[in-house]
Amino acid sequence: MKTLPYQIDVHHHIVPVDYITGLGKIGITNALGRAFPEWSAKISLDVMDTNGIKTAVTSLSSPGVFFGDLQHSIRLARVCNEISAKLISDYPERFGAFATLTLPDVNASLNELTYALDTLKLDGVVLMSNYSGRYVGDHDFQELYAELNKRKAVVYVHPTDPVGGNPLGNEIPTFLMEVTFETARVIFNLLYKGVLEQYPDIKWIFSHAGGVMPYIAWRISLGQFIIPDAAKMVPQGVPYYLKKIFYDTGLSANPHALSSLRELVEPSQILFGTDYPFAPDLVTVETVKGLRNYRGFSPEEMDAIEFRNALNLFPRFKKMYE
Repeated sequence: MKTLPYQIDVHHHIVPVDYITGLGKIGITNALGRAFPEWSAKISLDVMDTNGIKTAVTSLSSPGVFFGDLQHSIRLARVCNEISAKLISDYPERFGAFATLTLPDVNASLNELTYALDTLKLDGVVLMSNYSGRYVGDHDFQELYAELNKRKAVVYVHPTDPVGGNPLGNEIPTFLMEVTFETARVIFNLLYKGVLEQYPDIKWIFSHAGGVMPYIAWRISLGQFIIPDAAKMVPQGVPYYLKKIFYDTGLSANPHALSSLRELVEPSQILFGTDYPFAPDLVTVETVKGLRNYRGFSPEEMDAIEFRNALNLFPRFKKMYE
């Protein structure tokens, strides 16, 4: 059994004080219905060491940085991306990072993408599921998809609040259930807007085992026969595209979710993720335990999920495993 840290966590959030302060100034004090957790590099490293996590590829979680004021969004994204770059500089073997962009403004997003990937050397991009109700997959974001495709970028998609909040009532935290539908909506939109077909070199990762998508995969594939122009948008059939994208184990390392996901994709498409610190220490422990106790993966497949698949997406980490 491995004893040294070796896992690569692709679902690990930063919650910088500067970010919380920036949101507080416009009256935002929580994410997906819960208070922002305390976070620092040291806190993350302690949890990583306790749970055998060698490297965390960090991202900003919901609610992102756009709240109607573009200039505020640009400043906040830049601050968070530079904090991410400093984290990598200070701990190059322990952290990677997905860059935050400023959608729904495409031009500002392209500018920040160039700076984050070319100057700061971040490892990919994080996108929220929707921006003011416009879901990833929207035709208005085509220029961004084209640039991400040209770069063969890794794009991590994280759910955020739907417009109007939780349909069952805003007193119910979005993180409990609604986020799973948000992720499925994004995947559906990318399929039937033709983005997965038109931009095949983007490497998509979806949170929480794809939300409810594995369970409803057959049902939504019926859209091939109903939705106008579906034959052009998903010419190779919905299952083909669903099997090519990646899914993480955050808040999903249990037999119910993993069995459904395993029926949909090969282990090569599954990545270890914890959702720390929004999923606190005890839940991180349960994620590690739940994945290792699941009997549906061979030892070789478990290695692939815990770190080898991530090495293919982030080759700069390979030297740490030589």
